[in-house]
Amino acid sequence: MVDNSATVVVDTTDGGDRVVRATGSLDDENAYLLEEALDKADASSPPLVVADLSGLTFADSTVLHVLLRARGRCRASGGRLVIAGPLDGVVGRLFEVTGTREAFSFAETVEAALSR
Repeated sequence: MVDNSATVVVDTTDGGDRVVRATGSLDDENAYLLEEALDKADASSPPLVVADLSGLTFADSTVLHVLLRARGRCRASGGRLVIAGPLDGVVGRLFEVTGTREAFSFAETVEAALSR
């Protein structure tokens, strides 16, 4: 059984970019936390939204759908979505086994994502 506790927060950088930090385990029961945070982050059409997934211990396909929708919204408003964090284990495999790694931009750290 997966512990489905998660925390998701949105920070704004001095340059107006948004960083959405997710920690814990996200699945179909609580992925709405990430979706709401990404919606909030993209509401003012910032040039960059960074989804920091480095603190996740689990993510299922629901999270992938949330990220794909967020990527589409960012693109539609002229912005970009970058996934940050060393994605080891289950979270990294989500992108590999679904063949969606090419659909996203990745950076090793939030700082690297913000410097792009």
